[in-house]
Amino acid sequence: MHTISVQTLHTAPAIEFAAAELSRCLGLAGQGGQFRLGLFADVPEFAAPETGGDAFAVETTGDGGVLVGSNPRSVLFAVYAYLRELGFAWVRPGPDGEVVPQLATLPAVSLRERASYRHRGVCIEGAISLENALDTIDWMPKLGYNAYFIQFRDAFTFFDRWYRHLGNPTLAKEPFTTEDAAEFTKRMREEIKKRGLDLHMVGHGWTCEPFGIPGPGWYQHEGDIPERARNLLAEVKGKRELWGGIALNTNLCYGNPEARAIIADAIAEWAEENRDVDIIHFWLADGSNNNCECPLCRDTRPADFYVQMLNEVDAKLSARGLDTRIVFLVYVDLLWPPVKETELANPDRFILMFAPITRSYSQPFAASAGPPPELPPYTRNQLAFPREPAANLAFLKAWQKLFPCEGFDFDYHFMWDHHRDAGQYAMAEVLHQDAKRLRDIGLDGFVSCQNQRVFFPTGLGMTALGRTLWNRDLEFGNIAADYFAAAFGEGAAAARAYLATVSELIDPRLIRGEASDALKQAAAFQLARVPTLVAEFASHVAKGMKDSSPARATSWRLLERHGHFARLLAAALAAKLAGEDAKPQAWALFTWCREHETELQPWFDLFEFQQTLGPYLGIPRAELNA
Repeated sequence: MHTISVQTLHTAPAIEFAAAELSRCLGLAGQGGQFRLGLFADVPEFAAPETGGDAFAVETTGDGGVLVGSNPRSVLFAVYAYLRELGFAWVRPGPDGEVVPQLATLPAVSLRERASYRHRGVCIEGAISLENALDTIDWMPKLGYNAYFIQFRDAFTFFDRWYRHLGNPTLAKEPFTTEDAAEFTKRMREEIKKRGLDLHMVGHGWTCEPFGIPGPGWYQHEGDIPERARNLLAEVKGKRELWGGIALNTNLCYGNPEARAIIADAIAEWAEENRDVDIIHFWLADGSNNNCECPLCRDTRPADFYVQMLNEVDAKLSARGLDTRIVFLVYVDLLWPPVKETELANPDRFILMFAPITRSYSQPFAASAGPPPELPPYTRNQLAFPREPAANLAFLKAWQKLFPCEGFDFDYHFMWDHHRDAGQYAMAEVLHQDAKRLRDIGLDGFVSCQNQRVFFPTGLGMTALGRTLWNRDLEFGNIAADYFAAAFGEGAAAARAYLATVSELIDPRLIRGEASDALKQAAAFQLARVPTLVAEFASHVAKGMKDSSPARATSWRLLERHGHFARLLAAALAAKLAGEDAKPQAWALFTWCREHETELQPWFDLFEFQQTLGPYLGIPRAELNA
């Protein structure tokens, strides 16, 4: 039995956790050695990186060695990078995603790495259990992610969807309360901090919660609205009322100083009470084309009021001696930049977040050699939002011209669009290209607003995102080859070719509503090929499910289930394309998913899948959730 000795040279939770992970993994691989873990400053023979950010160095022999980082979480990154060199891999969250090598000896390893981007995060969305959330947080640093964003003051709505089993009447609803949500969120915060990750929080709710109107999610409001609050709601078409009955989607009368002051005071108070939160997101309402039309507001863009409030928030935080960072959002109506308020008093406080929620994912962002297109005029409450990447980037450039501060992309590849790509291979390529080009469009990272359970059929997309955010020079082909080798072993090439073909035959552009007539005509033939493709691949699946590695056997088992899924999806899409009533085929697909949800739960978000595909196939969301 090999002896493992790990000395920590610096006291920090992330470094202690890194030591525990190194010991655990080496023990699984049957190896040991003497190792020292710490910061660059703790080991004088290591030269610290010249610039800031996450960076590490590894120098080991067969007997052990030294792993150092620029900050505590970078020591954890160093441990996982070292283990990856030994043959470890993490192909999806959870214990059955860990590929463990059996080593006769330890090789010598020498690494010097620094992250390409400052912000590399995941944002909670979808329907999840506590185990899903904790597994995601545990998995993220293994791929180089350094931030987790818990939307709202707690994550009630995302847990509530799962524990109520919204969209799956075959499972009995489980009790879930706001107290449960608070406890689960506390657990998440502890695990995030244990790994030294940046903790982002809130975003939604600042336009309702401080006014006595609950906003735990996108729910219809029940109960009275305080009279003081009603007078501060946006006036749209002569009425001050909740937009569509949903508090979270309702904008306010931002021209009224009282409304702005209530928000700024609430943010400052919450920041002081939650000093473990590194970055607070301050967003306006989640609705669009519903800004106030009263005399105080109608001649001023929402973005002008927004910048005014950002400066008011900064002043209140500074008065309390708080250095909490604040994210401001370029999103829907706020895509149009301000024309009056064009200066942040304290730019270092703020991080610009570009959220192109209406963009197409059929092609990546690209740095254009020519001038950006002109912005369409701002017409209050009559705005059309851009789909083309170039048009979205034009709005970003307009904001960056005024506010050349730190910023990141907040994007939605894994919110809905992965459900439109059955093989998730084509969208992974686009995601890789988007991450690779962030610096070219003046952004320093990416936070993925996404379902947490996005590993059916594979974790290629999330792996490509994490690895590219760490090293933008990596090529997609190499990332994919490494991933499939780790996840599928001897059958890696066949599995990769199979899923790439699924993405071709079930063309995502069909479900995105971007298919030309020629593509629709070709799609009928392509969809008809799916059952044959699945059948021809079955022998690879049967062999792979016998792999001695539990992680790889699980990868193949997921592909076996995915074959059934792909056939049913292809049949539903074929009916839709033929102009038939696709509801019977759609219900066959959703029924199969519901029957297998418990088995697929850690990797597949049925709630969001139905929300995305149901309306396209003719089934209203209300009917799906009945």
